[in-house]
Amino acid sequence: MKAGWEVRQLSDIANVKGGKRVPKGYKLETEPTDHPYLTVSSFTDDGTIDTSELRYLSPEVFAQIARYTVSSNDLFVSIAGTIGKAGSVPPELDGANLTENACKLVFKPGICRDFIYYFTKSHDFALQAAANTRVAAQPKLALERLGTIALAVPDLAEQRRIVGILDEAFDGIATAKANAEKNLQNARALFESHLQTVFTHRGEGWEQKLLASLCDPTRVITYGVILLGGDVPGGVPCLRTSNVRWLRIDTEGIKRIAPSLSAEFGRTVLRGGEVLVNVRGTLGGVSVATPEMAGWNVSREVAVVPVEVSRINPEFVAYWIGAGVSQHWLGGVKKGAAYVGINIEDLRLLPVKVPGPAKQLDIVRHLASMQTETHRLESIYRQKLAALDALKKSLLDRAFTGVL
Repeated sequence: MKAGWEVRQLSDIANVKGGKRVPKGYKLETEPTDHPYLTVSSFTDDGTIDTSELRYLSPEVFAQIARYTVSSNDLFVSIAGTIGKAGSVPPELDGANLTENACKLVFKPGICRDFIYYFTKSHDFALQAAANTRVAAQPKLALERLGTIALAVPDLAEQRRIVGILDEAFDGIATAKANAEKNLQNARALFESHLQTVFTHRGEGWEQKLLASLCDPTRVITYGVILLGGDVPGGVPCLRTSNVRWLRIDTEGIKRIAPSLSAEFGRTVLRGGEVLVNVRGTLGGVSVATPEMAGWNVSREVAVVPVEVSRINPEFVAYWIGAGVSQHWLGGVKKGAAYVGINIEDLRLLPVKVPGPAKQLDIVRHLASMQTETHRLESIYRQKLAALDALKKSLLDRAFTGVL
């Protein structure tokens, strides 16, 4: 620790005061009053308040819990559910009430609020908070335990100097992250746009078919295993909607089911070359089963489209279903509210415009090449985002060990 710094607990440098639950049965107001009520869902990751869905107290209820308010000079900290979200309220929200799932730190002289805010972003704070959190139905960090969290504190001038450095650095990192995230979105958007163009600007010789008519006559479009049961070590890999993504298959965290259960749903045991389409829950996923997936199965949320590979290129079909024209069509036939899905009968009627075999292959090669380049760019931007996150952690570590 740097000379002149002193290890102190939060309770030594601030009064730790909790928020207050509204009276039982009381429903918060949606129409603005003079008394905003801040819940943890209002706290953002960047230390501000999301005012888009603020709730309010009536004057009568505010009178009952008036002393549980927060000032723009204080630091609020969430202590239940999502532990450790911290920040400050803008002056216009001075006097807002705090939920019982949060507290405020009212600082004593010689302490810079923003210095402690940055400390709550550090790995050290996260470790100490986790060690002091009671895990039950909902994680809870008691006020007295929060107060025992310790850090090394320099004098006020040094605190402010460090805050100034972190403010400038984090502003630059935020700008760089925003640019990287925009580039990441643009890379996929460019590919999606090109994919749509390929299938809307068709030449002559394309014939319209129904998806079902392109399938192996000995197999039908259907969904997979209904109840997967527990994970079976060494069992049959079973693809779910979390595995079938847009034009790719992610095998991380794949579930394995009992071989006997898979055998009961032999109609969807994969041979390789089938087109897989998400039809329940998270829609939009579509890809092709690889030859290495022969013998695997799928859950009931995934439809198996066993195209006849001698007549139609399965990758061409996957690209067609993944393109905006088909996604729009499928969106028009989806059903349900809480649990949205596409009926197999409707999926079988999906229109597919089909060129000759040579043209199919040309399109697949072209799109695959462009998709590979898109993935390369996405990987670069994700690496940049990871590097920026690592830089933030490094700066915070250095700031609170006195080497910044």
